Amino acid sequence: MLQFEELRLDLEKLKLDIKDLTEALKLDQAKNEISLLEKVTSSAEFWDDPKESQKILKRVSELKAKINDHNKLLACYEDTLALIELADEEGDISLLDEAKREYENFKQKLEGQKLAVLLTGEFDSKNAILTLHAGAGGTEAQDWVKMLYRMYCRWCERHQYKVKTLDYLDGEEAGLKSVSILVTGTNAYGYLKGEAGVHRLVRISPFDSSGRRHTSFASAEVIPEFDDEIEVEISSDDLKMDVFRSSGAGGQHVNKTSSAVRLTHIPTGIVASCQNERSQHQNREVALKMIKSKLMEIKQREHLEKIEDIKGVQKEIGWGSQIRSYIFMPYTLAKDHITEYEVGNINAVMDGEIDGFINAYLKKHSSQK
Repeated sequence: MLQFEELRLDLEKLKLDIKDLTEALKLDQAKNEISLLEKVTSSAEFWDDPKESQKILKRVSELKAKINDHNKLLACYEDTLALIELADEEGDISLLDEAKREYENFKQKLEGQKLAVLLTGEFDSKNAILTLHAGAGGTEAQDWVKMLYRMYCRWCERHQYKVKTLDYLDGEEAGLKSVSILVTGTNAYGYLKGEAGVHRLVRISPFDSSGRRHTSFASAEVIPEFDDEIEVEISSDDLKMDVFRSSGAGGQHVNKTSSAVRLTHIPTGIVASCQNERSQHQNREVALKMIKSKLMEIKQREHLEKIEDIKGVQKEIGWGSQIRSYIFMPYTLAKDHITEYEVGNINAVMDGEIDGFINAYLKKHSSQK
């Protein structure tokens, strides 16, 4: 049948893309590296250095995942082709919609793996720490932070990333003044790094009894979570520590003791807080790790020679600095001002469908290299 023949030809046109992807992934090199590393893991001295051992095991796991994902992609291609050919042979038009869905599903998987190849940055494979802050707009801006928090959590769910809330500060009337989350999974930072910047909301405010349109702002900060083996020396004299009681829900323990910790790196003004661990010591360790990660990310991004060269510069969270606008009224549109990518289905975007923005950012920056 003509419909199935056209679909089969469209699918087979993607063979060249699969071939290019296979070459770009350098799977033979990955298999050789796995073989060498597994010989190391079988040695009697392997666990003499636990940190190094964990690093090797993590590398093996990442390489195997890359190979496994590509094998699944090839299997998806074969299964889709088999479905199309079977339906064509039997002349079963009722299978056309299913065949089209499988074809689109394969294209999406292929595009995802092609984008993963673009993640060549030194820290792209790492976990990400995402922090959201309310900007201009009062209660409306705090509600906007809560909306963005939900959006990113939904995106993480779609991609099987684990999310751990490290710190949050409730809004005075609604929403959140700020929230920090740890996103755990391969390439979390690589995918989320383009989300850093100011996000602008335009809508009819539910907090305005007059039903007027409001513009609000929130900032997103994204940094890689650095492993313990990366040494960052910070003098205790450069740190200011404040302790306070954890806010909001969290069981009996968090509200009884002043276990929450806020650390300030005095030379740069960088602040990190944690309140979701059980003890003040644990919260301090997490906050210190966040400080170190922020310092390392800034040092790398600004090509600085030393941590001491970092200056505390903070953009205003308001007009003129936004990277993306989310408009609910008088029309619906989400538009990225860096890539010009835009989507009319604002509800889908707020439900975590932001892959289009992430993909556009990766493609744009890949072409600039």
